[in-house]
Amino acid sequence: MLCASGAGLHRVAYREWGDPRNPRVLVCVHGLTRCARDFDRLAAAMSDRYRVVCPDVVGRGDSDWLRDPMRYAIPQYVADMVTLIARLDVETVHWVGTSMGGLIGMSLAAQEGTPVARLVLNDAGPVVTKASLERIATYVGLAPPMPTFEAAEQLVRLVSAPFGPHTDEEWRFLTEVVVRRLADGGYRFHYDPRIAEPLRRDPPEKDLEFWPVFDAVRCPTLVLRGEHSDLLTRETVAQMGTRGPRAKSVEIPGVGHAPTLLHADQIARVREFLLGP
Repeated sequence: MLCASGAGLHRVAYREWGDPRNPRVLVCVHGLTRCARDFDRLAAAMSDRYRVVCPDVVGRGDSDWLRDPMRYAIPQYVADMVTLIARLDVETVHWVGTSMGGLIGMSLAAQEGTPVARLVLNDAGPVVTKASLERIATYVGLAPPMPTFEAAEQLVRLVSAPFGPHTDEEWRFLTEVVVRRLADGGYRFHYDPRIAEPLRRDPPEKDLEFWPVFDAVRCPTLVLRGEHSDLLTRETVAQMGTRGPRAKSVEIPGVGHAPTLLHADQIARVREFLLGP
């Protein structure tokens, strides 16, 4: 799919599940350093009722890298998603967004005439804590040596420990989808390391707040929060229940930032909300 930025054109890749003729569309968008494949299990579980579309946000996965790294920001991502929805030729979509993908969905849902009719924010909300941004900055954009797949998996387990308990098979999957094999047999992460440039050039001095954006959302909204999340606090979730769309909320026990939506109980929560009255 061809998209535009002020610096030129770029391609955004996406994956589909379900009947391509189904007018009911679910768009699933991943977190900062993750990719479309994160939603394989959720998409399989939802494809009986939806055409499920999962993009690789620009700079990640199979999508192009931007010429200007300072454009790795929510406005560009929202513009790309508008292009995606236009390509799908549907009037409305349901949306599941993890972390960054939730912020993209929230920003799109806040627009007048938005196509987002139902919204799931997976460990994302109108306040992003300074502590979580500082943690993310310790690893995003760095390129440590990963000479073997085992070394890559060890690093993914380390930086993604807040995902909570997973089986060895699940950790292998979570690693496979975000690394690429190099000519020398080693591995690198799938994303453009320059996605960290906006954060490094302008490090936050306090929590980032987007309450006016959230307050403009009107569609039914569900918030999933990892019990130990350092990005989305209980206090923020409580306020989200009284402002804007008056979001429903579910806390996922034993998980930090963010629930991976690989597990049946998490998938069931999302399915129940999306298909509910």
